Amino acid sequence: MSSKIYFSQSKRFNVRKSMVNMTTRLHHVLAPKHAKKTARKILLTPVRSHQPSSLPENLLKKLVETSEGKMMTYQLGSGPIWVLGHGWSGSASQFFPLMEHIAASGYMAIAFDNPAHGQSEGIYGHLPGFIKAFDDVLDALEEPIAGVVAHSMGGAMILESRHSALEGKPVLLVAPVLNYTENLVTMVERSGYSSKLFNELIDDIAVEYQCPFDSINPFVRLESRQSSAIIVHDKADKFASFELSQQASEMKHVQLFATEGLGHGRILKSPPLLAAFDKITQSA
Repeated sequence: MSSKIYFSQSKRFNVRKSMVNMTTRLHHVLAPKHAKKTARKILLTPVRSHQPSSLPENLLKKLVETSEGKMMTYQLGSGPIWVLGHGWSGSASQFFPLMEHIAASGYMAIAFDNPAHGQSEGIYGHLPGFIKAFDDVLDALEEPIAGVVAHSMGGAMILESRHSALEGKPVLLVAPVLNYTENLVTMVERSGYSSKLFNELIDDIAVEYQCPFDSINPFVRLESRQSSAIIVHDKADKFASFELSQQASEMKHVQLFATEGLGHGRILKSPPLLAAFDKITQSA
């Protein structure tokens, strides 16, 4: 979904809610096919972030063929592999500080830009497409992985994946969106966008990817996992529910590293995240 909708918290945007609702509903009635095409552009087009001018030393970039197009991957270090997945309107470059720490700790870090993000191919982005690309990136690896790190919507991606490479592997979740479907519906409703049009768009994706929207439940997937998991989450996160991470920490295999003043994005460059990685590798 467009970052203007997904990340909007402003009152000004809410004032326009009724106008957006009326316009999109009328569009849907008068020109249903064009309305759905427009909805796809508005709701499924992420913001492509620019790559930093300074890259980590010895970083290797490689395009990997997937069912979602060519995905740009980034590799740093050597040793057991940790795969990193970013969230909506993010990119692998957000992980560069953590990747340097992973490499310095004797591991190989492999991150990738999701479909329609960063330097990967694609125009539209959505969770089923994220999962397909992620699974294909895992298939392309020549060695088994040691674990996975994911931020925001990337947490839903790895938890919803059924790839065999993930079985028994530790997971480090950063500001995860554990109530993905509820969060998405709430954001669309807040925008005022036609719910009927949104539901039709979601149904089309569900059919194409054989992934029913109501079957997506990252919290339940986390609960059903047997391997260890650590969540790093800021108490004042505005975009992903800290309360749900607290609830998840009541699971026997889940530990929570709560932070303050880091928000949803800055947490990716924080010492608590590095400490959490050290912790999960020591206990793995």
